Amino acid sequence: MKAWISLLAVLMTTVAATFAPEPPSDKKRTYPLGDAVQDFKLKNVDGRMISLSDYKNGKGVIIIFTTNHCPFSKAYEERMIALDRKYAPQGFPVVAIQPNDPAAYTEDSFENMKARAKEKNYSFPYLSDEAQTVARQFGATRTPEAFVLKQAGGRFTIEYTGAIDDSPQLASAVKRRYVEEAVNNLLAGRPVVTTTAKAIGCAIKWKGMMSYE
Repeated sequence: MKAWISLLAVLMTTVAATFAPEPPSDKKRTYPLGDAVQDFKLKNVDGRMISLSDYKNGKGVIIIFTTNHCPFSKAYEERMIALDRKYAPQGFPVVAIQPNDPAAYTEDSFENMKARAKEKNYSFPYLSDEAQTVARQFGATRTPEAFVLKQAGGRFTIEYTGAIDDSPQLASAVKRRYVEEAVNNLLAGRPVVTTTAKAIGCAIKWKGMMSYE
């Protein structure tokens, strides 16, 4: 039974990585590594508007594009909570952003976002990118996909982009923790060694696009 589940997980990963549609050219990354990120303001599940500039007194932010329906995102929920609990006290909190068009999956609606955050007791903001503007600016393509930002003088720069770690299914199989490595380097005052790692997950459902997942 375990072997069958493992095989199914591998097949799911292969299909997601191979057949997920690429976003239109205007939705590719506009922020290269080291670039400054423009401030944004999005609605949190508690009704408050959250801005990137709200974190200007910290050392940085871990931005994770994630969503309700995607099995890969669900597999990372506990790891996202663990990241926030570990690094928020050190000045690197997690900020989760839901970029999908809820018309593609009703599970990704704002009401269901609120329900999910309450059910899982998220320790971090869960923001709705309803217009998909922020996801386009970052060039995010999948959920989950992480961006580690360093803050200096109120300026946020991208220091890492991609996968949270190297095990999209099982937390117990993780060998490389890319986001943790990046944050640890920054906290130690060192440059990030591994600056990118391919994000494996569900393709973002862009408004007006046909989904092939």
